[in-house]
Amino acid sequence: MRAIRRFTVRPVLPSSLAAVLDLATNLRWSWHPPTQDLFAAMDADAWAESGHDPVKMLGSILPSRLDELAADTAFLDRLAGVRADLEAYLTGDRWFQKSAAPTTIAYFSPEYGITSVLPQYSGGLGILAGDHLKTASDLGVPLIGVGLLYRHGYFRQSLSREGWQQETYPVLDPDGLPITPLREADGSHAQVRLDIPGDHPLLARIWVAQVGRVPLLLLDSDVEANPPALQEVTDRLYGGTPEHRLRQELLLGVGGVRALRAWSRITGAPEPEVFHTNEGHAGFLGLERIRELSVAEGGPGLAFAEALEVSRAGTVFTTHTPVPAGIDRFPRDLIAQYFGSQSAVPGVAVDDVLALGAEDYEGGDPGVFNMAVMGFRLAQRANGVSLLHGQVSRGMFNGLWSAFDETDVPITSITNGVHAPTWVAREVFELATSLGADVDSDDDQVWDVVDKIPAADLWATKRALRLRLVEDARARLRKSWQQRGAAPAELGWVDEVLDPDVLTIGFARRVPSYKRLTLMLHDRDRLTRLLTDPERPIQLVIAGKSHPADEGGKKMIQEIVRYADEAGVRHRIVFLPNYDIAMAQPLYPGCDVWLNNPLRPYEACGTSGMKAALNGGLNLSILDGWWDEWYDGDNGWAIPSADGIDDPDARDAIEANALYELIENEVAPRFYDHDETGLPIRWIEMVRHTLKSLGPKVLSTRMVRDYVERLYVPAAGAAREINSDYDGARDLASFKARVRAGWEQVRIDHLDSAGVSESPEVGGALELKAYVSLGDLAPGDVAVQLVHGRVKGEDAILEPAVSTLDLVETYEGGRHRFETRLVLDRPGPFGYTVRVLPRHQALASAAELGLVALA
Repeated sequence: MRAIRRFTVRPVLPSSLAAVLDLATNLRWSWHPPTQDLFAAMDADAWAESGHDPVKMLGSILPSRLDELAADTAFLDRLAGVRADLEAYLTGDRWFQKSAAPTTIAYFSPEYGITSVLPQYSGGLGILAGDHLKTASDLGVPLIGVGLLYRHGYFRQSLSREGWQQETYPVLDPDGLPITPLREADGSHAQVRLDIPGDHPLLARIWVAQVGRVPLLLLDSDVEANPPALQEVTDRLYGGTPEHRLRQELLLGVGGVRALRAWSRITGAPEPEVFHTNEGHAGFLGLERIRELSVAEGGPGLAFAEALEVSRAGTVFTTHTPVPAGIDRFPRDLIAQYFGSQSAVPGVAVDDVLALGAEDYEGGDPGVFNMAVMGFRLAQRANGVSLLHGQVSRGMFNGLWSAFDETDVPITSITNGVHAPTWVAREVFELATSLGADVDSDDDQVWDVVDKIPAADLWATKRALRLRLVEDARARLRKSWQQRGAAPAELGWVDEVLDPDVLTIGFARRVPSYKRLTLMLHDRDRLTRLLTDPERPIQLVIAGKSHPADEGGKKMIQEIVRYADEAGVRHRIVFLPNYDIAMAQPLYPGCDVWLNNPLRPYEACGTSGMKAALNGGLNLSILDGWWDEWYDGDNGWAIPSADGIDDPDARDAIEANALYELIENEVAPRFYDHDETGLPIRWIEMVRHTLKSLGPKVLSTRMVRDYVERLYVPAAGAAREINSDYDGARDLASFKARVRAGWEQVRIDHLDSAGVSESPEVGGALELKAYVSLGDLAPGDVAVQLVHGRVKGEDAILEPAVSTLDLVETYEGGRHRFETRLVLDRPGPFGYTVRVLPRHQALASAAELGLVALA
């Protein structure tokens, strides 16, 4: 019989145990082993059975046990110490407090992967967002997260008997999650409201997940006052029709800003100065800020163009996808419907909204509204998530700045990182601290401890982590087979699956086609020989989810599963369903090698290999994403990629063969090359080098510092400058309008050069005069620049340097002469050109307006 209603009854703890609830509802416990140990000490069985979920565990502990703990002086002392440690963590000065920076940064993301007990993530985007929040907390960065609370999360993956992915959507009760409601002064649950087409506004409750020092506001449309269709808006991640997705993204962006205003009003927290849009899904936040600044009651009443400049100044946009198919694009008519007479941002003209997401560039589709395009237009600063991805993004979005070379497109790069306390095994930290290392130190010299670790201790630690993975994999595999219909009597072979002394290769990620889950199966006979080699066998641990609508991805999973089911190899290869944080935490440390073989350059960054590296794993990867940036020839292996091959089957064949060759001839021989003491010394040296060369780079502390110093601080400065009395916004909007109107008259009429002989030498000087027509624009409105450097091929300037010409003389008719002198300081082919750009102190980039006049 099914219940007609479900809810969670939270326990009432004895007053002396009240601090336990404080610890359970601050997600810092998920990366703080002493707090986890405290929960385990309360009831080890309940802690294990809850899946390490403290809220769930507390609901299962008998009152008699709670009374015992309440009278246990030793436990209460331990509880007080852990609670005091949390208080010091929440209130003490950390890295950020040592610098002048933004008062608050609002961070918007459609998903967050913080802990497996709060399943609000599908893959890498959410895991990155979770690591960003945890690291901001560790560094003391005053961040506040904004997202949605999905009633079903993403989905739970299982397999049919035939190996086909199956999806289920468990109902998540907010009262059973480590979150709390945001309450108004009268005790009611705080809500936001959005007007949308139809007979009823969209209402959403605000929940708070406390991530260390960082509050995460989660919006939930499962409100009784909503009609059933609107209650379903926050049903699940990345599902439903385009209209359903649009409603989710309106709630995230517009509703998210309103939730922030409610948070500040209720708690007294400062209003955010900087708004960070993590992918385009939250892009509508900029429209709500424009509404507040332009037409909202009590606002400053700015014109749309002026409000746009205020909003842009303090907004950062991060793009994560290297493929156009990964971008949300809505039918233009659907956007017009939702921003028409019943608009979530009433008073903002629908034509102004449509213009922000229009693909009005060569090759664009006039019938769609592009969320990434809107993201770039609503943010003054933007970045990709690795150096290579930044380059790819500049090419993808060059149409927004079509007058500029790809290298001048104003999209920078900040390479992702990972949160070590979440992903590094406790044993690895203990190994370092046993030798005197301060693992919480910000000093890169802490990595010097790697050279002090005895080889035998390092190898023993890796074997222990491998053994834990083997045991976890066997338990998961047995459970999966039982779900697939196998009887316990059929599963005796599972006890022999995997071996803690065999070279273990991990592959776990989402399963879109470009990640090529099945590349390893290209030559099954050869893979089988590698798995079953009598002297140097390998074993593979594989996991990953396919989007429910991606039939191609599901077929790849089935192909892997069917191969792994074969009796001759099933002891050496496993596919573990329902890849999540709980699975990943023993998986990364337990692998010796992390495999990644995407189609280059479609991996924006990828962070799973970073997590493996921090646990002493070596990467075996295509040079894509972060690996293209930090592979140095000795910290792993690069799989050669056949970038110039257009035939995908031929390319797969070449790269699969390269993968087999590397495993057979380099990876496996080095792993099994043991000295007289039984240690693989050359392998261990590669592990040491990996830890020292990659450790400081792949940490999310480096990443978040980069965001603070390179994007948040400049954005806060620009926002303060332009927001002080809004005169800066009015001036910038007026400047842009004037320059756009007059740019057709801007041209370089003539160049005169002197000082360079027919045989130029180092030390010679180029003297240049540029005669420029500016029409109605003033010389101060522009910068006339000399762009110069080495040339190659068809006179392309490599690594161009820029110097500005000085105004020397003004003539009638808006004509001016600019001059400069350049000393030639390096030999070799040299070239130059001259360009004219708009200039204003509030522009973040010379390319911001997309306007340039070239010689």
